[in-house]
Order: sequence, then structure tokens, then C-alpha cells
Amino acid sequence: MTDCYRHPGRETGVRCTRCERPVCPECRVDAAVGFQCLECVHGAAAVPPPRVAPPRTAPQRPGRTDYGGPARADGALVTRWLIGANLVVWLLAFAGGDGFFYRLVMQGDAVAASGQWYRMITSVFLHEPSGFGILHIAMNMWSLWILGPYVESAVGRLRYLVLYLLSGLGGSALLMLVNPVLVVAGASGAIFGLLGAVVIIHRHRGFSLGPILAVLVVNLVATFSLGFIAWQAHIGGLVVGALLAAGFVHAPATPAKRRDTVQAAAVALVAALVAGVSLYAAVHIGA
Repeated sequence: MTDCYRHPGRETGVRCTRCERPVCPECRVDAAVGFQCLECVHGAAAVPPPRVAPPRTAPQRPGRTDYGGPARADGALVTRWLIGANLVVWLLAFAGGDGFFYRLVMQGDAVAASGQWYRMITSVFLHEPSGFGILHIAMNMWSLWILGPYVESAVGRLRYLVLYLLSGLGGSALLMLVNPVLVVAGASGAIFGLLGAVVIIHRHRGFSLGPILAVLVVNLVATFSLGFIAWQAHIGGLVVGALLAAGFVHAPATPAKRRDTVQAAAVALVAALVAGVSLYAAVHIGA
């Protein structure tokens, strides 16, 4: 027996498990094993706990849409841009009058004779600055707002924009091939491209095709029954949009690089088809 280190004359047989000082019942604190003296307890409390590095986590990959595009919170941004672009061009045509309008319309003869290839795409954003033009752009923009976000959220922004523009160019190409003297303006070819894409995406997802096919049939009937509609632009856009959508949805899902490569090849092939039809038509106009 020895005296407590803080109370001489008070015998104890217990020692601190850390420093081995003899401690009486008043000067000891229960520890996980045995007892500790007050100095050891206070000293341990004053020492900051060791810093533990946070667990390392693997970097998270950005989310993807169903068909490979980067997923975005806003699935209709490009659609709004396209609607805005159409409205701006329509206002410019309204302010610029016939001179502005006829410099941008699609006419195969002008493309072939003067090399004005820009007409193939400017006409896609152009609507008549007349009373009928208001109805025309209103119907096209309403259709774009209904169909666009669905396709955009499914394939991603870049693929969606490529599909829209190439569909419009496909309509211009077929128009130049079949009827190069016809003067045409409007986004209907691109809209029909979106309609064809919706059919392909619906089928791939296993959705019922009844409602969308009914919409397509109604539009095709209107296209061929109304004499003032350029069916060439509608059919050209429909075919191009369906072909691109098929390339997007049927590309292998994994690995991601392979899917991107297959989809890029599909875009290149469809673009080459549109370019080939356009060049063939330009060469044979007036021949």
C-alpha cells in the first residue's frame, strides 16, 4: 500500500493505468481499462482528437439521357432558343418586307444558278410576313413546343439540335430535287423531322404508337390534300428525322465511347445523303 499522490497519508493500492501514480477513490476516474488519475484525464481532454481524412470517393460521372446526351435540368432550353430564333427572323421579315423575305426563301433555281446554298437553312427559320404568316408560324411554334422538349430530353441538346437542322435541310434538299421552281419558307420540314423522331423513340421505348401515328397520318393527309403545302419539305424532313433518331436509339448503350462513335457515324451518313441529294439536284436543274 502506498499513499495517494494528492493526499499524503491516505493509503491506496490502486494506480493510474497511464502514469502509474497511486490514486485514492477521490482522485481516480473510471477508464475503459482500470482507472486514471485526474492529471491524465485532464491532459487527454486538452489534446485535440486526431484528424481523420474523409473517405475518398470515386469521381461521379455526369448523368446521361436515355440515348447518350448529357442530362440537363432544363430539358427544353434548345427548343426555346429555336422558337426565339424563328420569332426574331419573322419580325425581321415583317420589318424588311418582301425584299428581305425573298432573299432568304428556299428556291432550287436560285441555289443552283447563283450558288445561294444558305437558302436551304435560312428558309427553315423564315415565315411569311403576312396574315397567313402569323397563322403559319403560330402553328409551327406550337408544334415545336409540343414535340421539341420530348426529343430534346431523350437524346440531349446537341443531338437534338443536329436532328432539327438536318431535318430542315433534308426538306430543302428534296424540294430542290422534285420542284426547284417552288418558293418555300417555314419550319415545317424540321417539325416533321421531330415527328418522325418521336415515332422512333416511342417504338424503342415500347410505348403505344396509336396516338402518335394518328397525328402523323392527319398531318400527312393535310400535307397532300391542301394545295398550298410543299409536301416535299415535309417528307424530306420526316425521313431525315426518322433516320437520325434510329441511329441514336439503336446505337449500343455501352461503352459510352462506342455509342458516341456509332451516333456520330449515323449523323455523318445522313448528312452525306442530304448533301448528295442537294448536289445531284443542283447539277440536274435545267439539264
